[in-house]
Amino acid sequence: MIDSTSAVPLPLALCLMGPTASGKTGLAIKLRQQLPVELISVDASQVYRELNIGTAKPSLEEQKLAPHRLIDIREPAETYSAAEFCRDALEEMRQITAAGRIPLLVGGTMFYFRALEFGLSELPEADANIRAELETEARSLGWPAMHERLATIDPAIAQRIDRHDAQRIQRALEIYRLTGMAPSEAQAQTRQAPPPYRFIKAALMPGNRERLRQDIARRFVMMLEQGLVEEVDVLLKRGDINPSLASMRMVGYRQVVDYLHGKVDKNTMIDQAVTATRRLAKRQFTWLRSYPDVVRFDPQKPGFEQSVGEHFADKLGMICP
Repeated sequence: MIDSTSAVPLPLALCLMGPTASGKTGLAIKLRQQLPVELISVDASQVYRELNIGTAKPSLEEQKLAPHRLIDIREPAETYSAAEFCRDALEEMRQITAAGRIPLLVGGTMFYFRALEFGLSELPEADANIRAELETEARSLGWPAMHERLATIDPAIAQRIDRHDAQRIQRALEIYRLTGMAPSEAQAQTRQAPPPYRFIKAALMPGNRERLRQDIARRFVMMLEQGLVEEVDVLLKRGDINPSLASMRMVGYRQVVDYLHGKVDKNTMIDQAVTATRRLAKRQFTWLRSYPDVVRFDPQKPGFEQSVGEHFADKLGMICP
């Protein structure tokens, strides 16, 4: 891809995508040891400080070995939007490129990847009053019913949003109330220009879905053993954290919150969290199947790490160690 205004090749940015529990973090750390890259996290949950266990955040030891930018940049009581991610990611990419290195964006928040590469609409900022009204309606009707309402307003957007994805349903309905337009129409009218980078993309796509589902269940049980319930309990006792915050609506966290509030027993909490995580993985697969120019690798096959390394090295004109 050539910048037509200067005829100078655009700098490269590598992307490592994939569903939850597919092994992205471990591979990214190895790639940093092999290639001249610096890591940028593309994860809407790992931006929050103190949300460590349930977000599968790289450990302190892993971050010392391979620092991840855009991790631990917000308090749990704060919000973080796709627009903020694009701004922050582009600044990190600029710094990395200026230092003679190459950005490697790694994570599973597919909407962030798409917004960064193809541009994000300049939509109105969040309105606390409208969000509170939508929260109240959702408590009465349920988010699936709110999703049905969205489908009557904007079928195209509704088709891309899971009926249990409270955060995105709420945002779409909020845009409609603020602009009077279907969210897809509002987005089309205000699309920004894409960034000045050439993106090289690889995705980890496990071929055996049942094995991935089992991995998801085992990982959540391991999170509980590592202290996830205690992590959430400490957060809720801070005084500035409540279940309606984006950080507490993350998969796994909202189920533990319900357990701590006595709404469900432990076994139900585990079942609901595992089911929600599997739904998240399914949505990520859906995004990836339609994402353009992605080379897919099966992380369940031997040698996949070498294959991904060779793919990126080839694009960089290098030989993978």
